[in-house]
Amino acid sequence: MSKRKGTNILIGELRESFAMAMAAITAHKLRSALTLLGVMVGVFSIIVVMTAMRVMQGNIEQEMSQLGSQSFMVQKWPAIHFSGPEGLEKYRRRKDLTMAQGLRLAEKATLAEAVGIETSFWGGQVETRYKKTAPNVQLFGETPGSFLARNWVLAEGRLLTNNDVENARDVCVLGSGLAKTVFPFGSALGERLKINGINYSVIGVLEAKGSSMGGDQDNFAIVPLSTGLNRFGRWNRSLNFLVQARDQASYDDTVEQVRGILRVVRKVPPGEDDDFEIFSNDSLIAQFNAFTLAVRLGVAVISSIALLAAGIGIMNIMLVSVTERTREIGIRRAVGAKKRNIMAQFIMEAVMLCQVGGIVGVVLGILGGNATAYFLKLTPVIPMDWVVLGLVICSAVGIVFGTYPAWKAANLDPIDSLRYE
Repeated sequence: MSKRKGTNILIGELRESFAMAMAAITAHKLRSALTLLGVMVGVFSIIVVMTAMRVMQGNIEQEMSQLGSQSFMVQKWPAIHFSGPEGLEKYRRRKDLTMAQGLRLAEKATLAEAVGIETSFWGGQVETRYKKTAPNVQLFGETPGSFLARNWVLAEGRLLTNNDVENARDVCVLGSGLAKTVFPFGSALGERLKINGINYSVIGVLEAKGSSMGGDQDNFAIVPLSTGLNRFGRWNRSLNFLVQARDQASYDDTVEQVRGILRVVRKVPPGEDDDFEIFSNDSLIAQFNAFTLAVRLGVAVISSIALLAAGIGIMNIMLVSVTERTREIGIRRAVGAKKRNIMAQFIMEAVMLCQVGGIVGVVLGILGGNATAYFLKLTPVIPMDWVVLGLVICSAVGIVFGTYPAWKAANLDPIDSLRYE
């Protein structure tokens, strides 16, 4: 019973300290607003950057998921690089990946479930008897193995076959969004359309994937790779190879087998670095996280400086507040308040100043960070982990920088305090 009574007393004291702290803050609105401004700026800078990065990270992960979970890509250029002009020149001097090399890889990669060869040709206009599109339709050249590795699922019709590629047929498979745009009144199967002024027959339509980075992931057409190379040229064009492993257990072995085959096919001398890049969803996401880590650390350092300055300002204002309220402290002590009550009151006031600033900073940071999502038409996010961490940091700043003024207030002599004018 006594334990419950002690708990009730503690709760009552905290409630009283909270009420007095809020009353003191509202009594000096301008001073309180200027004091919490520093906390708000520090928390805002953290939350706005972390929210924007979380928006971008979610989108990048969604884009990268276009590769199957057991797929990886081989290409001449790295997917992400920060090596400057010297690095660009190194990659530029590499020999292009060719269709002959891709066919050799498909023949020798015994551990792979599928090997596809692809390239991107242009973004242009598609015309049908019903409609013309805007000049923003992406055209891909693919082989049959690309569909499994790309995680493209057939909705109706059929996919490309080896015969389509070998005979360079004028056929195409459409993304769901493009099919609905150019054939709004029915199925696209068997219809004819013009791509770059040349007629193609539609043999298949893929399932929808949705939008990303303000664009439509389904706004594309796929033609046989040989057809596209004949129309748009093979010179100065490096192809990409897509490889799907049989299962997760054989994934690493498949990567090493592909690496070994390509080193032989491309005549890379032993001991020298690969003259091609291999990457997967996981490796790209890891590179993105490694790059943004430096940005996050930089923001954390800058925000820490802002919070340190804000904490010093809070300590200064709290010391002024102790001086102004010396007589009030004396009266409280005279009617039975203990030192811990006085300390709790002033620490609570410092914490609440920080929390109010932190909450405003969090709200503005989330709104500012999600402006990225709004303008790029991405999915907005609320980084709850950073929101909680930001508010915990605010409480810590209030406790650390409010302790000394609270200790000074609690140790004022009650008699001298009552005489203070």
